[in-house]
Amino acid sequence: MRRGLFFRLLVGILALGTVAVTDAGDDAVVAELAFARQAAGQRVIYSYPGLVPPAGLLARIRAGEAAGVIFFGENVSSSTQIAGVVAQLRAAAAQSPVREPLLLMTDQEGGLIRRLPGAPALSHKDVGLAADPSAAATAAGRGAGENLTGVGMNVNLAPVLDVFHAPGDLMDAYERSFSSDPTVVAALGADYVRAQQAQGVAATVKHFPGLGPAEAADNTDLRPVSPPVPLADLRAVHEAPYQASIAAGAKLVMASWAVYPALDRAHPAGLSTVVIEQELRSRNGFTGVTITDALEAGALRDYGSTGERAVLAAGAGMDLILASARDVNQGDQAADALATALADGTLDPIHFGDALSRINALRAGLP
Repeated sequence: MRRGLFFRLLVGILALGTVAVTDAGDDAVVAELAFARQAAGQRVIYSYPGLVPPAGLLARIRAGEAAGVIFFGENVSSSTQIAGVVAQLRAAAAQSPVREPLLLMTDQEGGLIRRLPGAPALSHKDVGLAADPSAAATAAGRGAGENLTGVGMNVNLAPVLDVFHAPGDLMDAYERSFSSDPTVVAALGADYVRAQQAQGVAATVKHFPGLGPAEAADNTDLRPVSPPVPLADLRAVHEAPYQASIAAGAKLVMASWAVYPALDRAHPAGLSTVVIEQELRSRNGFTGVTITDALEAGALRDYGSTGERAVLAAGAGMDLILASARDVNQGDQAADALATALADGTLDPIHFGDALSRINALRAGLP
């Protein structure tokens, strides 16, 4: 274990007030490993099956070993029911050593992609085709924010900034794209972001650097995808909307699991330091929190176990790891692997601390 670097991380994180660690005087190694597990857990978004959060998830939250929870349709029977679940999770978090609120999130894009009943009723495609698209995007963002805050959630995995390329392609088929015009997508995405975040719900723009080129069958949830987009088109068309939403203050960016040969032939975007550190952060100026797409996606079938994928993503610059298989064990596997990689030096402690600082700042600014 690289103890010098590890304790630099420990001192830095304690100074930020992110975690509380007991005195390591009696057993330094045990304390270090416990700290590593707590720090690792705070980079993982958990999920669970059914309508009732399991005891194991509540225990992780009470221990301060979870960044948050994502909710799917199977977790929701009504707004009243899910509000009760959120209250239960917040009560567990109040018993933890972590002061900042949990990240409680869902996909409430609008139209076909909604986990909660209610707003926004319009899909992104409907918004783009409205008589007044800017007003429709603002209403959709406001509606999503009001809906989530009404049940106690504080992060929406929306809006989608993918610029569709042909009618019936992957994003157009599910009505998840505002337009085939990047200027329109940029403007409407920024409107949605501003309106949603004005309600206290953090916006997540996705799927960087853009899934708009994907054909109807090119679903990264199911298999590897590699859009052959020239670099000039990738930047001028598919990345362009991110600049407007970043300027509008979007707090999170979700990376795609597709491979973009123009940037990195060897790695999916969310496993690529070129895409995340150079393209998103350096070129596009994003300083907020990065989050992976689903860790169990078919696009990652050649990248090992849950834990191996989590470590690769963290090493590439992804801050939050989305364990969305509706299985608490998946989240535990990701967190355990991150903790081991932190403790043995596979993951750089300083970079790990930087990610936690960004996550902590996000959480501290949310209800």
